[in-house]
Order: sequence, then C-alpha cells, then structure tokens
Amino acid sequence: MSRLQAEHLYKVFGRRPDQAVQKLENGTDREELRADGTTAAVIDASFTVEPGQIFVVMGLSGSGKSTLLRMLNGLLEPTAGRVLFDDQDLTALSPRELRDVRSAKISMVFQHFALFPHRSVLENAAYGLEVQGVPREAREERAAHALELTGLAGWEKSWPDELSGGMQQRVGLARALATDADLLLMDESFSALDPLIRRDMQDQLLELQKRLKKTIVFITHDLNEAMRLGDRIAVMRDGRIVQQGTAEDILVRPANDYVASFIQDVDRSRVLTAGSIMEAPEKGRSHKDLVAEAPATVTAETPVAELFTPCSTSGVAVAVTDSDGGLIGVVPRTRLLAALGEEPQIDEVPAAATGSRDTKKVIASA
Repeated sequence: MSRLQAEHLYKVFGRRPDQAVQKLENGTDREELRADGTTAAVIDASFTVEPGQIFVVMGLSGSGKSTLLRMLNGLLEPTAGRVLFDDQDLTALSPRELRDVRSAKISMVFQHFALFPHRSVLENAAYGLEVQGVPREAREERAAHALELTGLAGWEKSWPDELSGGMQQRVGLARALATDADLLLMDESFSALDPLIRRDMQDQLLELQKRLKKTIVFITHDLNEAMRLGDRIAVMRDGRIVQQGTAEDILVRPANDYVASFIQDVDRSRVLTAGSIMEAPEKGRSHKDLVAEAPATVTAETPVAELFTPCSTSGVAVAVTDSDGGLIGVVPRTRLLAALGEEPQIDEVPAAATGSRDTKKVIASA
C-alpha cells in the first residue's frame, strides 16, 4: 500500500479557478489562462510514494514544485484532485482534523531553517512536540535524541546564531525527526547551503534514511541532488509533471527535449549501475570460474564509477553477483566504455511510461 498518493491535483490562483480547471482539462494552454489573470500553478499532478521512499520533485523556479508540496499537507487547498495519506483523504478533513494530522504525522523542513532565535537548540528541536502538548521532560528527551541523530549532541544549550548554516539546518531536521512523523516534506532544504555543507547534509540524510526508513518528499531545483537522493524522481515544468521514474530511467530515457537538456551535464558514471549495463555471462563456462577470474565482484547497485579501476587493470570482465554471491552478469571493459557513450533515440510510447494522461516522447534505452 502506498504511503502517499496524489490524484490529479490542480492549483489555480485567480478568478473562477474551477472554470480554469475545466479549461485545462479541455486542452486550454496555461498561457491563455494567464492572459485572463489566472495562474495555473499545478496542473493534473499524479504520483504515489511508497513507505520508506525518498520521492524527489525537481524543476526550475516557477515550475510549481513548492506549490505541489504545500498541497500535500494541506497548507494549500487543491482547486481539484485529492491527496491520500495512508488511505485517508486529507482534502476531505476539517481544518482541525488536518491540523492534528500535520502535528503528529507530517513534518516539514524548510529552506531557511525557521529557527526561533530566542530559544536554545534543544528548545527549537523540541518545538513540534511542545505544540503537540508533550510534557517537557519527555519532549526534551526526544529532542536530545534527534539532535544526536543529526550530529548535534553537545550543542543543546547553544543559541541558533552560534551555529553555522549547516548546523542550523540540522536543527531543523532534528525538529522534524523529534515528532517521529511518518512523512517528511523537505522544501529546498539544502539549497541555501554552501556546496560542501550541502553535500554533507545529503550524506546525513541518506545515512539517517538507512536507519529510520522515513517516507520523504524532497523538493529541489538541482538535478544532481535529485539523482543522488531520489529513489524516484518527478520532473516538473510549467505546473505539470513531465516525467517520473528512477534516476537511471530519467538519465537513459528522458521524456522530451526539456528533460534531456537537464541531464546533458550529469555524470552518468555516478547514476548508472553495474546492473544496468551488465551482459549475460559467457556461455560454456561455469559461473564459479568466471567469478574466480574476475578482477573484482560487485553488486547490481554498484555505481559504474567504481568499475573503472578494476576494468582498467584487467582484460577480464568484472563479475556482478547477487546477495548470495551467485553470478548474474559481467561487465567487460568494452561494455563499460560503450555505456558511457551511448546515444539514445527518441521514440513514441504510451502515456503510462511517464505518469501522464498524454502520450509523451521518450528516449529508448540502447
């Protein structure tokens, strides 16, 4: 069962929004509505997020990604469509019921820290629990544990202005974790940080996710960040989701020229995996012998970047094995080099491939 589900969400600002939705459904262009003083911020957005998954929504400024995020927890009411959280329709809840869900089950981490300058680090981390009415001793204990998880043990009594930007963002993350919410919504949470600190925060999030298995919706305009963090990625443009899939799907099969322009500078060796480029083992030879001769054994999830060294020092293929050590494929040097230089071709495929109602162009895998 999906943890979170968005069904044909629309958000229209301006006059007669319901009529605008009907026009959009009938094929009216977004720019035509804008000429009438109506802005369609999100148009027919549908997706699902599985438990324990990091779902990344990426797009340029004005693409509608932050508006979409705010509909997921009811900060913005959809003009049309539904949001289901654990099969509960959030769009049908009363304001009080929605506040109860937000305070206990959904936490948000903002781009600009949103810390209270007059509260200590511990008090900031415990704020969500204070809102819930958790007794002081219990909330401070949970907040201290959350700060420890985010690497801030020992800073509990400090003030926010004594912390670096990265440390302040860790406090914001600790505040979200302290509530033990099932769903984390992260809106450009690392984009205000310096590159090195930003990567450190990405590492921190991935490490926390291994232990906590939270369900996360992460908003970003940075494709490299999206590809590094996302189990699945949705790419938005002009209010619409133009493609959904894994990082590998989007890199190898971009849905259109817009998505292709995003991925042209991505380091394919960091996204493609051994499993995506491996070949079938050589016929007539035992798998045991092939594994024994291989310069290295890797799993299907191993990034291609980690295959260069073993492939460069041996003419024998690298062995790809399963969790039990059984051989499932090989990566010879020629296949490694070819995979990095493959030129995909544009094809027409059914709409289901991109998560849209319309037929889209996709680039077929080589």
